[in-house]
Amino acid sequence: MPAETPAASAGRRVVDLSHRIRAGLVTYPGLPEPTITPHLTREDSRARYAPGTEFAMDVIHMIGNTGTYLDSPYHRYAGGPDLAGLELASLVDLRAEVVHMPDPPERGVPAEVFLDRDVRGAAVLIHTGWDRHFGTPEYAHGAPFLATDAVEYLVAEGAALVGIDSLNIDDTESGGERPAHSGLLAAGIHVVEHLTRLEELPASGARFTAAPPAVEGFGTFPVRAFAIVDEDADGARSA
Repeated sequence: MPAETPAASAGRRVVDLSHRIRAGLVTYPGLPEPTITPHLTREDSRARYAPGTEFAMDVIHMIGNTGTYLDSPYHRYAGGPDLAGLELASLVDLRAEVVHMPDPPERGVPAEVFLDRDVRGAAVLIHTGWDRHFGTPEYAHGAPFLATDAVEYLVAEGAALVGIDSLNIDDTESGGERPAHSGLLAAGIHVVEHLTRLEELPASGARFTAAPPAVEGFGTFPVRAFAIVDEDADGARSA
């Protein structure tokens, strides 16, 4: 039986909210798929190291928009902070406000669903259930997105980050307009797309982290997004 993690032993649960990356993964149709090739195989490494010592060193070639990833302002604006320019405090241990609306009646998630939520300084995570289609042709068509009035509301209320378990925070079938990316990133609000397992989080009370590597001159990169959920003595989720 696996040992308990420190979080579990302290009455907390860690929820992995990221899709796994593998060679050939289709995240966004039309973008290049990642390839993974060996730089040094274990067999070849044996000639370089002491007997019984071996290593594997591999090369991954992928676009930044792979798997579950974070968009920095530089992704949309040339003068915005790149991945290396992001403050860790804006990416780590954020208070999460999760809006649960699986199979929303309209593709555009409206501002009204956020009106009774404390979004200031929070990671606002939108659970639509669309992640069930990830990796299939269905994922690319009819996906939920953040409506323009919701973008304006979240900017005005000072959200720190907005994430969604869908193809894009914008409507990719609208003809090229990207009001969500434009509005959120202009305000310094990070965007995380292609989240998963948001149904496992409470509406409030979880702590969210999604930190990319500090790459200069780069705007988008995969993250290991996760949330920590405190549980009561009965194992119920904190509200």
